[in-house]
Amino acid sequence: MTSNATIPRQVLYCDACGMPPEYCEYSPDFETHCIPWLKSNHPDILASLLKNKPTVAATTEKGTSSSTSKTPAPTAPWTTKERLSAFYAKYMPEKLDGIDAILEKYAGKEDKLFVALVKKYGPEPEDPYYVAKYGAGSDDDDDDDGEDGVGGKMEGLEIDDKKKRRGAAAKKVNKVDTRIIIQKISRNRKKAVTHVVGMDTVPGMKLKEVSKAFSKRFAGSSSVKDKEIIIQGDHLEEVAEMIVSKFGVSEDAVFLDLDGEFVPFKSY
Repeated sequence: MTSNATIPRQVLYCDACGMPPEYCEYSPDFETHCIPWLKSNHPDILASLLKNKPTVAATTEKGTSSSTSKTPAPTAPWTTKERLSAFYAKYMPEKLDGIDAILEKYAGKEDKLFVALVKKYGPEPEDPYYVAKYGAGSDDDDDDDGEDGVGGKMEGLEIDDKKKRRGAAAKKVNKVDTRIIIQKISRNRKKAVTHVVGMDTVPGMKLKEVSKAFSKRFAGSSSVKDKEIIIQGDHLEEVAEMIVSKFGVSEDAVFLDLDGEFVPFKSY
């Protein structure tokens, strides 16, 4: 009699990051923890993984840790598949095998997919391309999230400002010339970032907290550099609406940079 018993699939997991070795590269500890563990326990798998990573392979062969050698900065942002793989590697490594099916199911609706994932599981891993170019984002998890995903400190910002705007101080605040310019910059045909200049002219506004609010609102990385907020993705109109509704800035003070022409958001 022939047996039809199913033989369970054996899956190897890295002791350093807890993911299958083929997904170790998405771990932030790939070079510092995963590579040493694989080198000691599964050198054949490590050799296969490093086959297309000559820089990391050379560092590993010399026995040099990533703390004494720098990996070249990425030359392009993550593809949608790489971005989704990094997210699943962080929160649901057991579902990494289904990435292709998920992308096929949500083709054309990738932005909504990421918004839903971030709302359910947490912030996205930062794209190393944008981290290398603009610095790491200012996200942290020490605030409780509200309904719109913005922490308690941000929700209390408007109230705190009102308490400070009294007497002589209020007169000084009113004299500040607030002017905010929002610009979309395309990196290639599909990738773009949104730049926001002038939020520092809004009385009582903290750029890091504003950047954090943008990051949670648009489910992507956001960082501050030289008083400029840089948000991953094309969110020109949405950012303007959020600045007016969330941060109480007058529409007259918000401008959209459209092909070099500054258009008031009020008349857009």
